[in-house]
Amino acid sequence: MTRTPARIRRFRLTLAGLAAAALVAAGCTLPAIAPRTEAGGEAAAPGTAPTWRACPEVAEELVGRGAATMRYECARIKVPRNWGTGAAGGATAGPGAGQTFEIALLRARSTKQRDRIGSLVVNPGGPGGSGVDTAVYLSFGPAFGGLPASITDRFDIVGFDPRGVSRSSPVECIPDKDLDASFGYDPDPRSQESFDGFVALSQRIGRGCGDRYGDQLPLYGTEQAARDMDAVRAAVGDDKLTYLGYSYGTLLGATYAQLYPQRVRALVLDGAVDPRQGLVAGSEGQAKGFERAFGNFTTWCAANAGRCPIAPDARAAVTSAIDKARVSPVRGDDGREATAGWVFYAIISSLYTESGWQELAGAIDKLEGGDPQDVFRLADAYADRDSDGRYSNMFDANLAVNCADEEEKPSRERIRQLQSQWRAKYPLFGPALAVGLLSCTEWPGGRDPYPTGPATGAPPILVVGTTGDPATPYEQTPALAAMLGVGRVLTWEGEGHTAYPQTSCITEAVDAYLIDLTVPREGLRCPAR
Repeated sequence: MTRTPARIRRFRLTLAGLAAAALVAAGCTLPAIAPRTEAGGEAAAPGTAPTWRACPEVAEELVGRGAATMRYECARIKVPRNWGTGAAGGATAGPGAGQTFEIALLRARSTKQRDRIGSLVVNPGGPGGSGVDTAVYLSFGPAFGGLPASITDRFDIVGFDPRGVSRSSPVECIPDKDLDASFGYDPDPRSQESFDGFVALSQRIGRGCGDRYGDQLPLYGTEQAARDMDAVRAAVGDDKLTYLGYSYGTLLGATYAQLYPQRVRALVLDGAVDPRQGLVAGSEGQAKGFERAFGNFTTWCAANAGRCPIAPDARAAVTSAIDKARVSPVRGDDGREATAGWVFYAIISSLYTESGWQELAGAIDKLEGGDPQDVFRLADAYADRDSDGRYSNMFDANLAVNCADEEEKPSRERIRQLQSQWRAKYPLFGPALAVGLLSCTEWPGGRDPYPTGPATGAPPILVVGTTGDPATPYEQTPALAAMLGVGRVLTWEGEGHTAYPQTSCITEAVDAYLIDLTVPREGLRCPAR
């Protein structure tokens, strides 16, 4: 079987993002590769048509080449920092009034395109994932996890970096050393001293971002970004939006549908987030989801000992690796220590795709033998940390968006209680999800919650869920569809995070919806294979 190139595989991790909650200080998002290539020249003023330019260099920097038969064009548009009531000119008073953000766009267009329908706008989730990068990756076709020719032959694939992300007026306020400290920290700090140390780290991160952005921090929230999406729709010349959103991108799409129901053509929301879940409920749901996925991994391991070197008891092997890393972390050739935190994030990273299970088993086995390099490779892919210890701004943006969105702010005492309670219920993942709540508790910015109601007047919206999804547990799929009122559930009985285009059953159903607006029959469930 042909092995997927490493950078394309990292794209599959991009379709992640633990959307509702944050693990440790910087939140929970799988990485997008986000070089700071400018995606256009002078940004078009709000309400004016953008100027597109050829930009093959973006694909070359990401993948080493462009996809065959694809042309890449980039542009930039300006949007109000504060949309206020949603008027094109933005708010006339308050934070950000009269100022703009620049939004970077990339359009991938097939040279074989025929009977063009319009643009398919894409978002990979996060929050913090780059839609520009995603459009490039999706342009490479099914062999690399991209879109089928049936879609690229009919649509331009348009990605945008949401406000604060990568090339779009990026939020940058967390030093690399603090991100290293956050990811490396014990995922279950049991002693009061250790817990207080994580509180102090969260406070330092929050204080640095507050000092830099002040009262404009709430402007990075989801509702503001959803209004930017309507500017993107207008910029590509479509009367109505056709959209593919993964993970957190489902929240962005659902918010758009509530704000602009009459401007929806078709929305595919894959890896659904339930917007009505509060921060604590969302975090507990993810703890449950990751425990379930880890249980599926251990079952696979026991049944596939030839491919799983930590069989027959993978849970014991993984738990032992974390415990040993707490007291005697293995040191790599460069002097870096594989602490309990880095081991934990290697586990998290591996559970987003079923193909990661064998990699996890191998990494834990090598760590036991004194080699931490595969643990670092997996964890760094999650963190978007390069070999020089530098991070993209993914986690800066993730924290800014998540904390702007959330009204709930649990106390440190409540978080400490949840840490203990969730340890009993979800022993491997519960404590970390509980402690991660400190991120927004210690965040200095105000809040700007998104709407949570029906998309009255919108056409049917396709909500896709995966039964083995660890990051956005399947239970959220019918909940989002019900909230929207026009949602139609499509289920994939598979493993990992997000479903389209994983199998022919899922692909055919989604393609028919995007192209012909044919809604799948009620209750359609697609088998894992």
